[in-house]
Amino acid sequence: MAYATGMTLASRSIFPMCSRTFLSPLRVASLLVFPEKSSATFFRRVQVPHLFSTSTTPLFSSVKCSIQSTSSLETENQAVSRPNVVDILEERGLLESITSENLRSVCSDPKVAPLRVYCGFDPTAESLHLGNLLGIIVLSWFQRCGHQAVGLIGGATGRVGDPSGKSLERPELDADTLEKNIAGIKKIIIKILGSNPGSGSSHVIFNNYDWWKDMTMLDFLNKVGRFARVGTMMAKESVKKRLESEQGMSYTEFTYQLLQAYDFLHLFKNEGINVQIGGSDQWGNITAGTDLIRKILQAEEAAYGLTFPLLLKNDGTKFGKSEDGAIWLSPSMLSPYKFYQYFFSVPDVDVIRFLKTLTFLSLDEIKILEDQMTKPGYVPNTAQIKLAEEVTRFVHGEEGLKEAIKATEALRPGAETKLDWNLIERIAEDIPSCSLPIDRVSGLSIVDLSVSAGLFESKSAARRMLKQGGFYMNNERVDDENKRVEEEDIVEGKGLVLSAGKKNKVVVRIS
Repeated sequence: MAYATGMTLASRSIFPMCSRTFLSPLRVASLLVFPEKSSATFFRRVQVPHLFSTSTTPLFSSVKCSIQSTSSLETENQAVSRPNVVDILEERGLLESITSENLRSVCSDPKVAPLRVYCGFDPTAESLHLGNLLGIIVLSWFQRCGHQAVGLIGGATGRVGDPSGKSLERPELDADTLEKNIAGIKKIIIKILGSNPGSGSSHVIFNNYDWWKDMTMLDFLNKVGRFARVGTMMAKESVKKRLESEQGMSYTEFTYQLLQAYDFLHLFKNEGINVQIGGSDQWGNITAGTDLIRKILQAEEAAYGLTFPLLLKNDGTKFGKSEDGAIWLSPSMLSPYKFYQYFFSVPDVDVIRFLKTLTFLSLDEIKILEDQMTKPGYVPNTAQIKLAEEVTRFVHGEEGLKEAIKATEALRPGAETKLDWNLIERIAEDIPSCSLPIDRVSGLSIVDLSVSAGLFESKSAARRMLKQGGFYMNNERVDDENKRVEEEDIVEGKGLVLSAGKKNKVVVRIS
């Protein structure tokens, strides 16, 4: 497959840029129309293999964007190409399908203005979760390659619920809950897309409730419904699966694809947004949008869709918010320490895949880590530490990463870091804790206290761990089973931390 620039990805120069100037929908259409293609072949699903780079040239480096005038942007565009973001996504395993191979060429064509790319997030919870992170990462890749990232919060569609990938209809949310969720999600998107390298001011956020709130049912049927074909809607994978299930599908859910399709039409027509991205389960909804744009605006190959593989667990299931232990992106729902610990604990079989999809490290750096893992002398969890650092920094910033590393180091059994109560309080929500009166702590046998606090089920189990050298109090090893808790062992008179091995801990608060 030939690339638009005639160069290989490994040798292509990287000159990211960004701008506030964009083509109008009509100009985009005029640039991208291909008369020889019939309307019946407007889009086709292009399956993309997941390729991994073995090049010796770093793929990407930290960059800064600056706001440029239209004239200066056009002048620079004539001289240099933007990095091909589609090729980059493909090499990192972040590309599932595209509606047209033309997207691969226009995204780096210096004669075409930067793309405006959006990803939608329905406000079904107060925070986004790890399953949503890939969408933000793909948006960020577009940013870093000189395009504009747009986040769309589904203030309207969140009232309906997307049936894609779901076996049951989503519960209805009241207006207050929706507003709270919208505010939480907006805060996360702004923080991540606005504070990472290459972002500049190249991100915008919309709420689709702004254009749906005044649309009547008759307006919807006239503007959208008469262009929809029931047969095509029924053929969508998300619809077929639900119709075959015992639960079936409500009319409300059935219309969801039309709501999302109109969102794309509205953004394309009014905001010049010409690319929609989403997980692979969004393919039907995305193509519904490109089809609607073609039918109503007569714009051939002016709007594109791109999907990326879903982020899956070891057992093949999606990361979501309904399962226990969801990995939330909001620090108020999951601390940076706990977030860091999740990636620190990723098994070896997954760590390289996550480094490619969830970080912006060059593929050469990742290849070096992968090779080191198979060599003698490799320090266990080296790759996991790098993964945890990169993803935590991207989501929570430098301060969040520092907090996570400090807490991780301080809670490591045998660590020299002296524990203070403020640090213990910050991580107490992430590990088991209990409250006991001072007379049930001070002067008590450390073995008895560990059982009372729930660290061990029995005194014999506590003694076995102690003899094996894995029993710690405030990160200091306990070697004497007759040891009793003294006043100076209680941190600032407020509590202490007991540990069994590296992972099992409990905070004992003085009530």
